[in-house]
Amino acid sequence: MTAPPSPQPTILIVEDDASIRDYLALGFGYEGFRVLHAASGSQALELFWREQPGVVVLDVGLPGLDGFAVLRAIRERSQVPAIMLTARDGVDDRIHGLQLGADDYLVKPFHFGELVARVQAILRRSQPEQGRALWYADLSLDTHLREATRGGRQLDLTPRATDLLAVLLRHPERALSKALLLDSVWGPEFMGDDNIVEVYVRQLRRALGEPELIQTVRGAGYALRLRA
Repeated sequence: MTAPPSPQPTILIVEDDASIRDYLALGFGYEGFRVLHAASGSQALELFWREQPGVVVLDVGLPGLDGFAVLRAIRERSQVPAIMLTARDGVDDRIHGLQLGADDYLVKPFHFGELVARVQAILRRSQPEQGRALWYADLSLDTHLREATRGGRQLDLTPRATDLLAVLLRHPERALSKALLLDSVWGPEFMGDDNIVEVYVRQLRRALGEPELIQTVRGAGYALRLRA
């Protein structure tokens, strides 16, 4: 039996640059988040109080109310996790953001994979009660102990195969592209061939056994799903 799915996390992206905002919204959507986005500080606060997101990614350089003012207003009533983005690399700006209550700080330009990792890290720290087990059908993975089992049988997986399995388990039944898997598991700076994804998918399939759980979705990538 599959364990009850965890609630889809909601992220509020506050960024006045439309290209960056759209890129982040698309990327976090692929990562399984419900995405809200705002182009100004006032719009961000309106969305925040109405939707109550679980995490905020907040640009400092906003028109009108800047990111510092938005964070100050949020912290008057909420301790929701917040990561600040800025083109400013001065230490004083970073100290100011952290003193206002930011949980983390990332300087532009940044790699999307690093931002996702930081968001996931602060969500784990702020919501430890959510547990650490990922489930699908008779397959489970303890993300802290990094131990996987299927049908009660412990699986012998390499560290990289475990990372790949975790990504698939976080998005069950959804087709994930090779590019997304490569970025999520190997990181955006990986310079090798994306065929490495196929190698590890084959490794996982052998380890998981039958019936097959990792399906090839033609033209879309791979999905963790039972065949109909």
